[in-house]
Amino acid sequence: MTTRIIFAGSGGQGIQFSGKQMAKMGMHVDKNVTFLPSYGPEMRGGTSNCTVVISDEEIGSPSVSSPDIAVVMNLPSFDKFEPKVAAGGTLFCDSTLIDKKTERTDIKAEYVPASGLADENDLKGFANVILIGYILKVTGIFDYAEFRDYLIAGIPATKTALIEKNEKALRLGYEYQA
Repeated sequence: MTTRIIFAGSGGQGIQFSGKQMAKMGMHVDKNVTFLPSYGPEMRGGTSNCTVVISDEEIGSPSVSSPDIAVVMNLPSFDKFEPKVAAGGTLFCDSTLIDKKTERTDIKAEYVPASGLADENDLKGFANVILIGYILKVTGIFDYAEFRDYLIAGIPATKTALIEKNEKALRLGYEYQA
């Protein structure tokens, strides 16, 4: 099985981090993986997206033109990537920042107020991790506990303060009821 994912938003929203975590987890569970970052030269505030391909088979190209999963965290990303989601795919939106809904009937759309949940729970900057938690719940792409443990294990000793916040954000997303 092959899963093609696009994460998209603005620089500083953790788009590249999200893609890297999914790719690293894929490698951890012995899948074939590609990770292809793309971002504007202005970094924070500029455009940012990345593609991740996770597969049981060899991957021919890291390029993803029609993702099975699109995770969009701002309106320009919604406008750009919503039309590209493969029929039968899933679109995940940060509904705090995107006030639009898809009109497509051939995809599943999930609206999570990730930025709002982050702000309400003293997790500013962790909306991306909230979305990952929800993606794990909806798709079952990886085991939640195994992903959490692997995510936490990757946090350097100099940043132990991030452990609790990442755990809390991932759990908030996983337990979120749409």
